[in-house]
Amino acid sequence: MGMSTNKPRVIKDFEKLDDAIQEQIKLTYPRGFSKHLIQFTNREGSKVSALPFETDEKYYLVRMTVTEARKIILRDEDYDEDGKLRTEIREDYEDKYADLDYIGDDDEEALEIPDTGVAPDEFEDDDMDD
Repeated sequence: MGMSTNKPRVIKDFEKLDDAIQEQIKLTYPRGFSKHLIQFTNREGSKVSALPFETDEKYYLVRMTVTEARKIILRDEDYDEDGKLRTEIREDYEDKYADLDYIGDDDEEALEIPDTGVAPDEFEDDDMDD
């Protein structure tokens, strides 16, 4: 999915994005944000890190440092102690945004798992009550 240059580029803080965009970002990065940050130089010439996220309308750069990225995940109830998006939350969001083409691209391989009744590795610790 290449970035098309004619989309408006929006640089924003995660907290200032509306809920729908935040939820779509979580779905896109179910294992957290910190490993996906990119570095760029802003208009003032400072180096900034941000999380890239592209919708059909816009290309977002969500301003955050690695530390902030980790804090957002730690504080967010949608993620478990391991920093993974909780399965039920992920399924909710997948249903909610099922009609968006740009969501869930990186999970295509998960659909290839034959249904043996055995959950893939990433779900092994999801049986905790809370």
